[in-house]
Amino acid sequence: MTAGIMELFDAGKKGRGLRAKKEINTGEVLFAEPSYAAVVFNSLASQVCHSCFRRQANLHQCAQCRFAHYCNRTCQMACWEDHKQECAAIRKLGTAPNENIRLAARLLWRRNKDQGLASDSQLVVVDQLQDHIKDLPEDELKKLATDVKNFLRYWSCGTKQHPAEYISHIFGLIKSNGLTLPDQRGLQSAGLGLFPNLSLINHDCWPNCTVTLNHGNQSAVSSTLHSPLRIELRALGKISEGEELTVSYVDFLNVSADRQKQLKERFHFDCSCDHCSQHISDDLMAAAAEGKPSADVVKEVTAFSKETLEKVEKARKDGDHSQVLKLCQECLEKQEHVLADTHLYKLRVLSVVPEVLSYLRRFAEAAEYAGKMVEGYTKLYHPNNAQLGLALMRAGVAHWHAGLVEVGHKMICKAYRIMMVTHGPNHSITKDLESMRSQTEVELKVLKENVLDMKNLPMTSSSSADENMKDFLRKQ
Repeated sequence: MTAGIMELFDAGKKGRGLRAKKEINTGEVLFAEPSYAAVVFNSLASQVCHSCFRRQANLHQCAQCRFAHYCNRTCQMACWEDHKQECAAIRKLGTAPNENIRLAARLLWRRNKDQGLASDSQLVVVDQLQDHIKDLPEDELKKLATDVKNFLRYWSCGTKQHPAEYISHIFGLIKSNGLTLPDQRGLQSAGLGLFPNLSLINHDCWPNCTVTLNHGNQSAVSSTLHSPLRIELRALGKISEGEELTVSYVDFLNVSADRQKQLKERFHFDCSCDHCSQHISDDLMAAAAEGKPSADVVKEVTAFSKETLEKVEKARKDGDHSQVLKLCQECLEKQEHVLADTHLYKLRVLSVVPEVLSYLRRFAEAAEYAGKMVEGYTKLYHPNNAQLGLALMRAGVAHWHAGLVEVGHKMICKAYRIMMVTHGPNHSITKDLESMRSQTEVELKVLKENVLDMKNLPMTSSSSADENMKDFLRKQ
């Protein structure tokens, strides 16, 4: 924790919260918190390191349980304290249970080790986090009962036993406070973790802070220089003294009613932030095209878009890129002159098309669609939102590969500025952007110098000059 920057306070109807004790600058790290407990998703168990949560090929398997995988011996040793009881439990059961059960077990092993006390850096004891079990619907309570039953089979006989009611409380607080952890590129969810201090920060759909996962550093020669997996809370803009610190629990790219529904179902509270109560940007997210099509046509195209997006998701899971592209192009054709460029369904289709076209190496087309996506995102997202930064990065790369180096360079620079705020200079995404920014800058410089040289060459005719110039640009 960063002493002197923030404090715990009574946030009224929202319960406890954190607020700034002094003015905080844009991009400043308010605190960094190692995970209390964290696990990799079962579906990615052999693709993601169970210590640093980096996704990569050729991971080393735990020789005992044969479930956990690591980058190298260093990562394995760093994780052994957390894994050793899990390792024995998996061997005893003969298989690894789901990630929720594994996380609950890790949390309890950690709690037993700490004797239920908070460490010096913890603002709250884990047991004091909200579980919201009383708010769960009947079907969720049935799932909870099944998880508790399976947990008790998994829990090692040699460790302290706990009543089923207490195990239910643990599952409840994981459901209400667990954080999905991305891989090092921020492109895919890799696991689930619990961070008690972060759980104290309340939600706002237009927050003043963002949460970033720092995967730590286990590559230094001296183990004393190693750093653990941790989350970092960073300021998205200037924060005044006494202002409450907030993060967004859901993606902003939904109309206020849908965001409120998600928050009520997942976190059991009614969001009354300014953007929800005033329905800010709802009109843009559901806007019709400028030609003012009839309400019936808009309704029809909206329903068609929703249905198509469901088909697209299925085709993506099946790895059918041709079908994904076909569905998206048909949908965009139907949306033309009916839905505005900021309409949610149009943006969701536009977010998929560049990815598929880039995979098919049709970069010029990918760049065109990515540019439209970025235009829509820029009108809706907070200027320092990480999702906008990632979209700009993808669009910049598409333009760069399409030979539109200058446009690509500008987009990459914008993405770099956003990621410096949200992720900081040492994150792998920011480093990638810094490298791309340098490369495109060099290419631009060489391109401009060569174009000037071409202009100074003697030409026999204007047509031959044009051909020489086109030939040069094709090579570039």
